[in-house]
Amino acid sequence: MGVTAFHVQAILFDIDGTLVDSTGVVERTWRAFAAERGLDAEEILRVCHGRRSEDTIADLLPPAERDAAVAELAWMELNDLDDVVALPATKALLPALPQGRWAAVTSGSQELMRARLAAAGLPVPEVLVAADDVSAGKPDPEGYLKAAAALGHDIKDCLVVEDAPAGLRAGHDAGARTLAVATSHDAAELTADAVVEDLTSCRVDRVGDGLVVTVSAGPE
Repeated sequence: MGVTAFHVQAILFDIDGTLVDSTGVVERTWRAFAAERGLDAEEILRVCHGRRSEDTIADLLPPAERDAAVAELAWMELNDLDDVVALPATKALLPALPQGRWAAVTSGSQELMRARLAAAGLPVPEVLVAADDVSAGKPDPEGYLKAAAALGHDIKDCLVVEDAPAGLRAGHDAGARTLAVATSHDAAELTADAVVEDLTSCRVDRVGDGLVVTVSAGPE
């Protein structure tokens, strides 16, 4: 695969599946949640990635049961951080990025995402837009628009980095360029301006008043 270069002002990252590998805890908690309620865990796991828990739960349970279920799932996730680890290249990439030039936009809560970043040994950005900061979760573009505005950059001058179809759609619909990492989904499921296996295929350089993200390889 050839080289692709994105000339941008800022990079907006998803967290779960993009910066942090939390696959084990996500699967454990949703499987336990499904088992308690007689739900199809495999079907839930097919649709929950990249979405707020409350949005997934809204598709599964009647309104009267949703708040308690969201709280239960949040407690389960916060108490299961043992195998949360940084994804390849993130420990070198993130600390090298200039402050004010990157943000995180996540479908998890502020509390959970800060805990997962800490567990993985990754820095917390100055701008972190979480589930509790938006009225509509991914694939709605609200989170990415808020992050770009908080950084002071036009969303059209930002690169969204995501692992899930819902997040990539959110970035695209916001007006950003998109880079997909095939860490949690097959590359064939991901629609983006470029697709890579993980962030080891990327280099970020400060050029003039912006950033150049060079993508040098993609999935076989």
